[in-house]
Amino acid sequence: MPVAQAPLHYDPFAADTVADPYPWYRRLQREAPLYRQDALGFWVLSRYRDVLAGARAHGSLSSAEGIIYTRQPLPMMLTMDPPDHTRLRRIVARDFTPTAVAAWRSLVEGLACDAVDRMLDEGTTDAVAAVASPLPILVIAEILGVPAEDYPQFRLWSDQIVESLALNDPNDIERANRTVQGILSLQQYVTALAEERRQAPRNDLLSRLLQPRAEGTLSDSEVFWFTLLLLVAGNETTTNLLGNILHTFAIEPEIWNALRANPPLIGGAIEESLRHDSPIQGFFRTVIAPHAVQDVEIPVGERVLLLYGAANRDPDHFDDPDTFRLDRNPSDHLGFGSGIHLCLGAHLARLEASAVLHELARRVRRIEPAGDPVRGDNPILRGMAKLPLRLTAA
Repeated sequence: MPVAQAPLHYDPFAADTVADPYPWYRRLQREAPLYRQDALGFWVLSRYRDVLAGARAHGSLSSAEGIIYTRQPLPMMLTMDPPDHTRLRRIVARDFTPTAVAAWRSLVEGLACDAVDRMLDEGTTDAVAAVASPLPILVIAEILGVPAEDYPQFRLWSDQIVESLALNDPNDIERANRTVQGILSLQQYVTALAEERRQAPRNDLLSRLLQPRAEGTLSDSEVFWFTLLLLVAGNETTTNLLGNILHTFAIEPEIWNALRANPPLIGGAIEESLRHDSPIQGFFRTVIAPHAVQDVEIPVGERVLLLYGAANRDPDHFDDPDTFRLDRNPSDHLGFGSGIHLCLGAHLARLEASAVLHELARRVRRIEPAGDPVRGDNPILRGMAKLPLRLTAA
C-alpha cells in the first residue's frame, strides 16, 4: 500500500525548500497549482502557463510594491509599472540591444580568459570565487567606467543590497540595516562619479546615461537606481548562471565531454541551464485588479509569488523536465522572466557565460568536483556560494 503524503505546506523560506525546491514545485503543480500560503499571506503560481500569464498581466499584477516578500517599493525599473517603467526602459534599452552588447565582446572575452588562467594556475579552485562572482562585477564596473581600485567595494555593496532579496521578516533589523547601508554607500559613490562624468565625459555607460536623449533624460536619482539595478540584478543573475552550469558539468561529465566535442552547443547549454536551474526562482507581485487563475479570482491587495523555477520544470510544458539535455535549447524558458520586466541584461549575461564556456572548452579537458559544494541560502536566488572544482588542462 502506498504511503500517503503529508498535507502540502509549502514555505519558500524554509531551509529544506531553499536547499532543493524542486520536489516542492512538483507537489505544487500536482496538488495545488494555485496555492494559498495562509501563514505568510500570499498566493503561489507554479505551472508554466499560469506563471507566464502572470508575468505578462501588467494590468492586474503590479511590481510597484516590490518583488520580494516584504513590500518594499523602490524607484527602479524592476519595481515600477507603466507608464514610469515604459519611459525609463525606452531611455536605457538601446544600450542593451544585441548590437550594443556585442561591442563589449572583446572586454568580456579578455576577462573570461584571465579568469580561466587563474583557475588553471590553481588547479583546484573555488569556481565561485575565481570566476562566477568576480567576472560579472568586473564587467559591470568596466562598462560603467568605475576605477579598478573600487571593484572590491562595489562587490561588497552588491552583497549587502542583495541580502534584501532574502528578507522575509520585516523585523530583521540587522539585515535591513546592512541593505540600507549598502544602498546609501553606493548612492554617495555614484553621485560623485556622475559629477565627474558631467565635467569630463568618457566612453562609458555612465557618461551615456547622463546625456540627454531623444527618448528623454534620466534624473540623477534615476541614474543611481539604474546603476543599482545593473549592479545587483546583472551580477547576481550571471553569477548564479555560471555557478549552476559549472556544477552541472562537474557532476555530469558526459555533458561537458559532449560540449567540448561540439562547442556550437554552448548557446543551447546556457539556455538549458537557465531553464533547469533558474538563477531567479521567483518574484512577488501585488494584485491591483482581480486576477483570475483556474476560475479563482485573486482579490485586489493580495500578494502573488510567480515561481519561474517551477514553471521551467513543469512536465506539462517541458518533456523530462528534471534532466539537463543539451539537445533541448528551450527558447521559451522563463529564466529571465517575461513581459515588460524581461531581464534587460539578458544578452550581456549570455555573452559572459558564453565567453567563459568557450574559453573552458578550448583549454580544459576535465571538470571534476574537488569538495562539497555549498548552495546559497537566498530563497529568491538559486546559485552556488562555494563550488570546489579540479580542472585538468587540455
